[in-house]
Amino acid sequence: MSSGGVGIQVVDVTKRYRTPGGVVQALDGISLGVDAGESLAIIGPSGCGKSTLLGLIAGLDTPTSGVVTIGTQQVSSMDDEERARLRRRDVGLVFQSDDLLPFLTATENVSAQLALADGTGAYADSIEILVGAGLADEIDKLPDQLSGGQRQRVAVARAIVHRPLVIVADEPTGSLDPDNAMAVVDLLLEAQQATGATLVLVTHEEAVAARLERVVALRDGRLADDATGRPIPGSPP
Repeated sequence: MSSGGVGIQVVDVTKRYRTPGGVVQALDGISLGVDAGESLAIIGPSGCGKSTLLGLIAGLDTPTSGVVTIGTQQVSSMDDEERARLRRRDVGLVFQSDDLLPFLTATENVSAQLALADGTGAYADSIEILVGAGLADEIDKLPDQLSGGQRQRVAVARAIVHRPLVIVADEPTGSLDPDNAMAVVDLLLEAQQATGATLVLVTHEEAVAARLERVVALRDGRLADDATGRPIPGSPP
């Protein structure tokens, strides 16, 4: 199991997709660095490339050109099996849809991630993290017995139970009311701070983005703004 965070480097990354209507350029020469242990929010309008960029960082896909590195591991040059191994061991994934397995209890869903990461799936660790997420009374419930906010907290617990180096979250609060949204953000930030993991979160909600240390904006597949005042790679001085 991993602990602590690592830096992320995205260097001159382009991503193109072939569609029936022609080639779509989702990302156009993105360069971005995230410090080890930093929390970063990526914002921007729908279709600007936020989820595409997050998927490349998480090893869910590979860029058309450019380099993506997590710590010393060059994700962009890995094959499918190597990237799957990286995700199981070093990356915690949270999506807008909780994607819980409907036939497993909350504890079993979390334990399944541990089993993938280290082969044990220790129940005690899974229960401990669910209790910490405020779900002590829900540990033996199936997903359809939980509210939307509770399911998303189980999904976050599953993503952080193996103490990943990097946590990536794609619109994790997009389907939640404001109170549940803040509860999920609290849980992500508590996990990130407790383990030192590097957190990268995509959101369209300004209130969510404001909770993280750093905010960058994408527009039309390019990095448009860094709210911390860091220079944008490729922009005029």
